[in-house]
Amino acid sequence: MPLQLAFSSNAYLDVPIEQAIERIAGIGYKGIELLADVPHAWPAGLLEVQKEAIRQAIARSGLAISNINAFMMNAIADPRQPYWHPGWTDPDPHYRAIRREHTKRALKLAAEIGAAQISTEPGGELAVGQSRKNATDIFYDEILPCLDVAAKCGVTLMIEPEPGLLIEKFAQYLEFAERVNHPALGLNFDIGHAFCVGEDPAEWVPRMQPHTRHYHFEDIASSRVHHHLVPGEGAIDFAGVFQAIAQHTPDTWITVELYPYREKPDEAAQAARAYLLAIARQSGVEID
Repeated sequence: MPLQLAFSSNAYLDVPIEQAIERIAGIGYKGIELLADVPHAWPAGLLEVQKEAIRQAIARSGLAISNINAFMMNAIADPRQPYWHPGWTDPDPHYRAIRREHTKRALKLAAEIGAAQISTEPGGELAVGQSRKNATDIFYDEILPCLDVAAKCGVTLMIEPEPGLLIEKFAQYLEFAERVNHPALGLNFDIGHAFCVGEDPAEWVPRMQPHTRHYHFEDIASSRVHHHLVPGEGAIDFAGVFQAIAQHTPDTWITVELYPYREKPDEAAQAARAYLLAIARQSGVEID
């Protein structure tokens, strides 16, 4: 079965979701990652009429929903970092409850519009003086009720390791997943994040196969600084990654995530797709 590419709507923050869906389909992608955030599909403020508009736009486009991105929370507008906060591990229980309840709403939204999974942050930033044990214990307590909601909804809740947050590396994910031991838990494998923390994505694809439910693709500079680049502009070996995915997880969606390119999302989406198709072809990997 050929691999399939999706594109994340978080590069289209300046247009309505219906327009983003149309443009992503027009570029040739087979799927879309829907942003559960403003201005696209913030679950707390999404009316039924808006959900139906998304369903209809998806149906017209012919796209599939590869994932719902519940990681980003620009709607809260936290001045420390708009994407990551509120975090799962924030010392303030009232503040981190916003993250927990947002996740529950995103899971229910996924079930309502036909998405198989959502992705979330891997804990959060450690607060000043906060130990890893304390943060991990909090994350465990907060995510368990969300996993129960996920199971009831028939949706997978994926943790996405991220540089600078509680779970950065795959070994940390595996340790946490063993402790959680919940059938609704999965991994969002971001190849750029792995590269940033010194892990070879191609080597980890087979190791993480039992957990991986979705991939994020972006390029990263040779400095390994966490900044998403259009594939082909950095140092990641996409040929090796494609070959590993084709061998071990061929039925798993690959979503290109280029949120820094909101000023020129069409150009970034087109360039990424052209490069990835070319590299896959050279590697003997088929992409639909």
